[in-house]
Amino acid sequence: MWSVVSAGELPARERFDWFADLVSREVMPTALSVERPADFQAEAAVLDLKTVRVARFSFSPLRSRRTPALIRRGDPEQYQLGLMRRGATFMSQHRNDCNVGAGDLVFWDTSRPSDAAMPTDSGPVQLTMLQLPRDVLPLRTRRIDRLLASRIPGGHGLGAVLAAFLASLEGHAGQCAPEDLPRLGSVVVDLAAACLAQNLDVEEQLPVEARARALLQRIHTFVDAHLGDPDLTPAAVAAAHHISVRTLHQLFQAHGDGETVRARVRRRRLERCRDDLARPGLPVQAVAARWGFSGPAVFSRAFREAYGLSPTEFRALSVKEARAGRTAGRAAAP
Repeated sequence: MWSVVSAGELPARERFDWFADLVSREVMPTALSVERPADFQAEAAVLDLKTVRVARFSFSPLRSRRTPALIRRGDPEQYQLGLMRRGATFMSQHRNDCNVGAGDLVFWDTSRPSDAAMPTDSGPVQLTMLQLPRDVLPLRTRRIDRLLASRIPGGHGLGAVLAAFLASLEGHAGQCAPEDLPRLGSVVVDLAAACLAQNLDVEEQLPVEARARALLQRIHTFVDAHLGDPDLTPAAVAAAHHISVRTLHQLFQAHGDGETVRARVRRRRLERCRDDLARPGLPVQAVAARWGFSGPAVFSRAFREAYGLSPTEFRALSVKEARAGRTAGRAAAP
């Protein structure tokens, strides 16, 4: 589902101008400058989730300025939220300024002048950006403006949940059906709104449904981070989020696509085990223990029910397919 374009096939002298034109057309009119245009590299990808667009950029460090004249030329009237996956930037907007490093988020408004500079010694920049129409965020503009050009930590709280979800979109959105994209867009908007509200300390202003969906995504992230714990029970999940077990089950029933808490834990454990078994390495019993299964017999039965093969059979098949792939690759090499 990602639409990807790259400057790699262009002559070196054309790459920076190509990227500057791409940003001005697809994001907003912006004045870009770079110290060494001849060395410039860039790649961009876009995922359209109907309500919101997710853009992924990799590029050489540059400076980006949004002036009043450029705003008059074209304004998508969006809030944009960027996750710095690599590199660093200094941004200023609306009397605020901040330094943002890898793993953090930064928030800005396309309708206000801004200035962002990326130091060349920080290396190539990788940025994932949400393009959020103003009317999708259920927060008051005056409050939101307090976060413009502010560093939002991406290592804890809802910032970490949002960052993890964006990473999962990069890895798995291509496997989704087109009809799934609007639902993913709704989740992104809920998480972005909840992240902003948490940093403004106004979470009570969010609609009840949005808070529930954001909480569910937070629980999903927690579950994924604790799959190796054999004591990951519904009671443990509920206690970690300061809710009752009954409320947890109701949340999954209302917003979890019919999957129970135990079913999700089981499915995610099996998926992690399958990934490990596809690679030579840990013995089957160690894989089961690593991802929280109580014993090899329980694991083997659950794996066969899910995938139609025992763990040992699956590993043997994966190894065989990998060898066949390598053999075909050598045969095709000139």
